[in-house]
Amino acid sequence: SGPLKDMDFSVQEGGGPRILHQFTLEPPAVSFRMSGEKAGIIDIEPKTGILYINGSLDWETQQVHKLQVESLNETGNIVQGPYAVTIYVEDINDNPPEFDQRRYFGVVRQNSRPGKTFMFVHATDRDDPTTPHAQLSYSILHHFPNPYDEMLFQIDNATGAISPSRTGSYYLDPQKQDTFTLVVSVKDMAGKTINAFTSSVDVIILVMESLWKAPPTIHIKENSTQVHPVNISKVQSNEPGVIYDIFEKEKLPRLPFSISQNGDIYVTEPLDREEKDTYTFFVVTKDDVGELVDKPLQIHVVVEDINDNPPVCQQDLTIIEVQENEMGGSNIGTVFAVDMDKKDTLNSRLRFEIQSQEPEFPSNNLFYIQQDTGTLQLTGRSLNKRDSAKYSLKVLVTDSKFETVCDVEVHVIDINDQIPIFKNPDYGSVTLAEDIPIGTVILEIEATDGDEPDTGSSFIVYQVKEGDPNSTFIIETDSEKKRGLVKINKALDFETMPVYNLVINATNPEPLVPGVQYNASSLTVFEVFVTNVEEPPIFLDPVYKTEVSEDIPVNTLVMTVEAYDPEGDSVRISKIVLKEVQGKHAQCLACGKILFSQESYLLEEGDNTAQNSKAFLVLHLRDVNDNPPQIATDYPTFFCYPVSGGDRTLIQATDADEQFYYSKFTFSLADEMNARNNWEISKFNATHAYLSTKHANFEEKTYDVPIILNDNGNPSLENKVNLKVSICKCSSEKSCF
Repeated sequence: SGPLKDMDFSVQEGGGPRILHQFTLEPPAVSFRMSGEKAGIIDIEPKTGILYINGSLDWETQQVHKLQVESLNETGNIVQGPYAVTIYVEDINDNPPEFDQRRYFGVVRQNSRPGKTFMFVHATDRDDPTTPHAQLSYSILHHFPNPYDEMLFQIDNATGAISPSRTGSYYLDPQKQDTFTLVVSVKDMAGKTINAFTSSVDVIILVMESLWKAPPTIHIKENSTQVHPVNISKVQSNEPGVIYDIFEKEKLPRLPFSISQNGDIYVTEPLDREEKDTYTFFVVTKDDVGELVDKPLQIHVVVEDINDNPPVCQQDLTIIEVQENEMGGSNIGTVFAVDMDKKDTLNSRLRFEIQSQEPEFPSNNLFYIQQDTGTLQLTGRSLNKRDSAKYSLKVLVTDSKFETVCDVEVHVIDINDQIPIFKNPDYGSVTLAEDIPIGTVILEIEATDGDEPDTGSSFIVYQVKEGDPNSTFIIETDSEKKRGLVKINKALDFETMPVYNLVINATNPEPLVPGVQYNASSLTVFEVFVTNVEEPPIFLDPVYKTEVSEDIPVNTLVMTVEAYDPEGDSVRISKIVLKEVQGKHAQCLACGKILFSQESYLLEEGDNTAQNSKAFLVLHLRDVNDNPPQIATDYPTFFCYPVSGGDRTLIQATDADEQFYYSKFTFSLADEMNARNNWEISKFNATHAYLSTKHANFEEKTYDVPIILNDNGNPSLENKVNLKVSICKCSSEKSCF
C-alpha cells in the first residue's frame, strides 16, 4: 500500500485473480477511479484503493496494460491524478511449437556433399521470442528405412536445414532406395529441459540420380579439320553456381582440353594419334572460396586412328644373301615395312608386291613375295652365280590409301663346297721354357680354301682339336694374312705337363654342303716340349694372421706356417726379418713353428739354392688390463685464493690400457688426518671426480693431496697418488697469476 503515484507492475500471465497494490486515500479524497486498458478484469476498489486482477492475463493477447488512477472528493471532483499505472505481462511457456506445414517434401541428389542443405523445415512458437520459451531446437527422431548404423541425413538444430550426413553422401543411391521418411522433432526451451513442449512432422525425401558423373569414354578422330575448340562432352554438378576446372593426371607439355563454366568440355586443337593415342584428366568443381564441391571425375579420351601415314621401309636397301644351291620354294628373307597408323587395323594393313626385277629373265621371274607377310621366296629353280651375282628388286608396299617402293638386293653367294687345306701337315716341334709369358706367339700356321674369298665359306677358323686338355694354347686368326697365330693361353708347368702333342684343325663358319666333309687335309700336328725352370718355394698362404693376448707366456706356440718346393726339394725356414715392432711379438724356430717372443717379424723361407720366397706374419696383440690408473695431468689443479668451504674442481683418472678397460675408476682420499680434515672427494662419472675444500682456512701455497685410485675392472691395480693442488690468486680468466 501507499499513496497515489505513477507505478509499474510485472505480472506473469495466467495464475487467476490477485491483488497488486492498495492506494491510500489522502483527504479530502474519499474514493478512487480507474480508466484505461482494463481488459474487463483489471480494476480498483473505489473506497479501499485495492488494485486487483479478477481473472488471468494472457501475454499472447496483450503484453502491456496502460491504466490511469485518480482520487475524487465527495462531489466527484479530482483531488489527485490521474497517475499512470502500467502492468507488464510476463510470458510463461504455455504454447507448443507448430510446424508451418503438415508434411514436408524434399529432393536430394546422389553423391551430394555432406552438410550441403537441400531443404528446410520451419516451426514457430507463440511464446515470447526473447525468452527460451520460443527458442526452438530441431532433431531427427526416426529414419525410415535405416539400413545402416548411422543416419543418412542430418538436421541443423537451430535452422532446420536438412542435409546428407557423411554416411548418406557415400551410400545414398536411388537404385537401392529412392524414398526415405524422416520424423523431425522440434522442442522449445532450446530443447534443454525435459518439460519443453515438443511437436513432430514427417519429411518425405526423394533420392534422385546424381547429375555429377563421368561421361562414357570420349572418342575423337585424329587430325580433325573442324574449327576448334570443339565441344566433345558435358558434365553437371549437383549444386548450382559452382566453378568448373580441369587438372592433369599426366604431366604433358600441354593439355589440349578445356571446360566452360556451364560444364561443357572442349578439345582445343586437332589431335595426332601417332603422337598420343589416349588422354586422361580430371574435372573438378569448386565453390567461391576454392573448396572442392564434388569428387573429381576422371575423363578418358581415346584418339581414333585415320589412315594418314604411308608405309615406310625399315631399311633404305634390304640385302638378302642366297646360296647358289638354295632349293626352289625356299624362304630367302623378308622385306620389312611399318605403318604408323593403329596396329591391327585396316589402316596399317600392308600388302607386298614385286614391281620389277633386274636383270630380267624372259622365261619367268626368279622371285615371289607373299603379299601379307613380305616373305621373299625362290620360284621353281636354284640361283646360279654364273648367271648373275646380284639381283635388284623393286617391292611395292601399299596400305588402303598410300604406297611405297622398297629396294631389295639379292646377293648370290658361293656355296661352301671346298674344305680348308693346310700347306704343311706337320709343323714339327718347339721347345719352350716353362716360364714363357702368357700371350707369346710360338707358331704361325696357314691353310687355304678354294671357296669365294671374303665369305663365310672361305673364312678359316683354327682350333686345337687334340692334345691340350687344359686349354693351355689358343689360336687367333689373322684375317688379313689368313694365318693362325698359336699363343700361350695359360702358364706352362714342366712338372705337370712336359710334352704336348697338338692336333690342329681348320674349319669354316659356314656349314659345308651335303656330301662334302672335312678330312686329314684340314688337320696338322705340332709338338711342344716344356723345359724345367728352377722355381722358388711357395708358401701355402701369402699372409699368416693370428691374435694373442699380450700376457701370453714366452715359448707358447701361436701359429704354424707351411711351404713347399714345386720341384719336390726340401724346404726350410732360413730367416726372419724384423719389419715392425708393436708391443710383444714372435720368433721363428724350426719347421715353421712360431713361438711367442718379444718382436714382430717378416718371415723369409729358402732352400739350399739361391731360390727363396717370402710370407708375411701378422700377430695382433689383445690388450690386458694390467696398468694402474693415474691422475691425468693435462691441466693443473688449483683453487682461487681466498678459498671458501665447498669450492670444488674436477679431476680425471686414466691408464695406459685400451679404453675398454678404464671405463670405471673409483676415487677416495687416503686415510690420513690432514687429507680428510681439509678435502672431500665425490664421484662425477666413471672417469672423473670432484675434489672439494671442507673449510676456508687455506694458505696461498701448494698442497699434496693423497688420493687412492682403484680400477673396477681389476681390483688389484690400486694406486696411491699425491695430487699437487695449488691455492693461488687468480686472474679474471680463472687461472693462477
